[in-house]
Amino acid sequence: MHALLKSLRVRQWTKNLVVFAGLAFSGRASVGEDVRYAALTFVAFCLASSGVYLFNDLVDRERDRMHPAKRDRPLAAGTLSPAVATAVGLLLIALGTALAWNAGQAADAVLAYLVLQALYSGWLKHVVVLDVFAIAAGFTLRVLAGVWALDAPLSPWLIACTMQLALFLALCKRRAEAASLEGTGDVTQRPILAEYGGGAADVMVSVVAASTLVTYTLYTLLPAAQLGAAPIDPTSQAGAPGMVWTLPFVFYGVLRYLYLVYRRERGQRPEWIATTDLPMLLTVLGYATVVAWVIYG
Repeated sequence: MHALLKSLRVRQWTKNLVVFAGLAFSGRASVGEDVRYAALTFVAFCLASSGVYLFNDLVDRERDRMHPAKRDRPLAAGTLSPAVATAVGLLLIALGTALAWNAGQAADAVLAYLVLQALYSGWLKHVVVLDVFAIAAGFTLRVLAGVWALDAPLSPWLIACTMQLALFLALCKRRAEAASLEGTGDVTQRPILAEYGGGAADVMVSVVAASTLVTYTLYTLLPAAQLGAAPIDPTSQAGAPGMVWTLPFVFYGVLRYLYLVYRRERGQRPEWIATTDLPMLLTVLGYATVVAWVIYG
């Protein structure tokens, strides 16, 4: 049982918390039915993503056995049988999809996520730049699922900020993974990492970090057009009085993350930074407090 729970990567469920972005920023967090739909979507993505992790580990188990850290994964170490992993993976994906069908249009995002993960595992993770875009698309689909579950208006600011932030995190991860192999010459386990060496990832991280901060700054200052609807989305918090006070938290969070990646070499595990670094936790709490004050206060 311990081996199975380890393979589910429960800690990475923190990534799925972004499905609540639509609920929070639409101002509908006090509506019981909307909270229920958002919670169902969150659980659906947790189940589906754990199923995907099982299948990824199943496909990569031979390669993982050559990795100094990944060789301890249950499937690679032989403490979890492929038959059990396959059965549980199928069950989790089926349950996640079924739950999403009960959460408005969230099922569309879950199905798109599953297709994306299949493409990523079989092809995209071996193509430089497209691999990080695929990771960012996975985050964006989570946000879209939260919006579609509520049938809430979709602001382009939400998509732009989410996509750029996800690209930033993915590039930091690739940079950290490539840096861990510098000097060893061992890229046989994941040849794609060699493409992010030699300073290439540093330039990409710098560009995306800057564009993320600029985009979010504009979001706090300018009103938003609603995608596919009226010119201005009245439910969007873009340009809302008070949102500008979230800027210090966002800027500090990005700079703190860069510090942890470049000076503490912690970029390979974003979920650990999100759940164990006290300054980051306090930054998120401060940001959430200001947002709650602006939208609900």
